[in-house]
Amino acid sequence: MEMPGFWDKPAESAPLMQKRRQIERKVEHLKRLRGDAEEISAWRELSGDSGEADPDAISFLERVEKEVEKLDLDLKLSGPDDDKNALVAINSGAGGTESQDWAEMLLRMYVKWAEKHGFGLELLDRQEGEEAGIKSAAFAVRGTNAFGLLNCENGVHRLVRISPFDSQARRHTSFASVYVYPEVDDTIEIEINDKDLRVDTYRSSGAGGQHVNKTDSAIRITHLPTNIVVQCQNERSQIKNRAQAMKMLRARLYDLEVKKRKAEQDIIEGAKMDIAWGSQIRSYVLQPYRMVKDHRTGETVGDTDAVLNGGIDPFIESWLQGKIASPGESDAGV
Repeated sequence: MEMPGFWDKPAESAPLMQKRRQIERKVEHLKRLRGDAEEISAWRELSGDSGEADPDAISFLERVEKEVEKLDLDLKLSGPDDDKNALVAINSGAGGTESQDWAEMLLRMYVKWAEKHGFGLELLDRQEGEEAGIKSAAFAVRGTNAFGLLNCENGVHRLVRISPFDSQARRHTSFASVYVYPEVDDTIEIEINDKDLRVDTYRSSGAGGQHVNKTDSAIRITHLPTNIVVQCQNERSQIKNRAQAMKMLRARLYDLEVKKRKAEQDIIEGAKMDIAWGSQIRSYVLQPYRMVKDHRTGETVGDTDAVLNGGIDPFIESWLQGKIASPGESDAGV
């Protein structure tokens, strides 16, 4: 950083500065824990073999344990994009109203999760279903490690329940897809040619009232070479919606490039990955029993209400731990 001309190239210097801040944060964390370890040793010497539990010492040890867990999580989230904000897109699958209702349940789940963790959340686009739920939604989750934490939600989510829309109260299976992308900052160069874009404007949709724009301010952008479609209707200004949609497009193109490079690496290493639509990553079963199970890690939670109210941390933590369910185990009982 002391090299001549380092600060003259923001596109190159900004990522390095960001990396330096990450390392400094981890070093400071380790220093605090080292000091805590010395204090624990001092307490042990003072307490001797009295056998009496000091309430202050117990409280201190509990705090240190949480700090260690926090550092462990921070070390796991060390990927090049883990510390970035996240852009999340939810799309309902086949099945009409059933899947659209399920897509809205997932949106609510992620909103609740973000609120519990103090993340900022901005709804960028919401396409209402014909009778209930949503066809699709896009939103940004902003905060440290938002992408690193939510990245494990990428994939197809399956719901099994007695349908509230079926007059015969039959059991239905619904699917919805979740895609998570790192929000690309201005230091990452993604070349987008205007000739490769088709830009459509339309009127914002919603439940009505003062929050629905009466002009064609909503923007839909199609990137013709990749057929990637992004849309935004959150702002009343067409210019602001276009800027936000372009930001989403840059994130999608960046993510596409990262996946291409990883796929090439997987081929080299002989790895095989099934990312087909039918390969659900998680099942949420509400009938005939209640259970949520992640098919990649085998993590299971019986309190389905807690999960649907934002309690997805057990799945995130098990995914970060790198657990892999044994063959055949992941589908047992689901």
